[in-house]
Amino acid sequence: MTGPGVRPDLTYGPERREVLPVGDRKYPCCRGDGSPATMAVYSYLPSPPALPLGKQKIHYLFEDGKEMAEEYDMKTGQLVSRKWREKNTFGGSGKWQVEVGEPTSPLLGPLESELIKESSSNPVFMRKDTLTSFQWRIRNLPYPKEVYSVSVEKEQRCCVVRTTNKKYYKKFSIPDLDRYHLPLDAAALSFTHANNTLIITYQKPKEILAAEEQLQKELKKIKAANSGDGDCKTQ
Repeated sequence: MTGPGVRPDLTYGPERREVLPVGDRKYPCCRGDGSPATMAVYSYLPSPPALPLGKQKIHYLFEDGKEMAEEYDMKTGQLVSRKWREKNTFGGSGKWQVEVGEPTSPLLGPLESELIKESSSNPVFMRKDTLTSFQWRIRNLPYPKEVYSVSVEKEQRCCVVRTTNKKYYKKFSIPDLDRYHLPLDAAALSFTHANNTLIITYQKPKEILAAEEQLQKELKKIKAANSGDGDCKTQ
C-alpha cells in the first residue's frame, strides 16, 4: 500500500481506505493553527471478521511529524477514540497519548500486575464524548454528590475537580477549545454522580459543532463513493 499519508512501517490490512489532503481546514481534532496535514480514512468492513465492524478510522499526519488517530462509529458519527503521538528525540515514533477513549496500559510484569491489582480502587479518569458535549468520567469515587465541586479556571484555561473531604483533586484542560482559541464558559459545565462515577459534562460551543458537522459530511462522501464497490479493495 503506497500513497500520501501512508507509513511504510504500519500494517493497515484489507480495509477500505481513502486519502484526503486536509490543508488548512479546521476539524475539531486538528490543531487550529491550520497546520498542513494528510488525512487517511479507513472504513472497517465485515471482512475480515477480526476487525471492529461499523467503525471508521482517520489517521492525520502533520508536516512537523505529529500524528493523530481517531475512530468513529459509522452509524451514529460518534467519536470513539482520539490519540496523538510525535517524534521522540531519536526521530522515531513516540508513544500514543490518549485524548478521548479508554486509557491504554503498557504491558506489565508479574510484580507490576500485582501492584496494580492492589490499587484497582484508585480513581480512573477518562474522556468519553457525546455528539453535543465533551464528557469525562472518573470511576471509583464513592463519595456522595454534595462532596464534589467542579469549576472553570479561566486564566489557567482548565477545569478543576475538588472534594470537601480533601480526598480527590483533579485539574484538566479541554484541548479542543485550546486548538480553536475559544474561551471556557462556566455555564457550559455541569456534573452528576452515579455508581461511584463522577460524570462531568461541558456543552460543545457552536464552532466545534459546526466543525464536527463538516467532518461528518466529508466522511459520508467517502462512504457514498465506496458504497457501489462490490469487493473490499486494498491500495
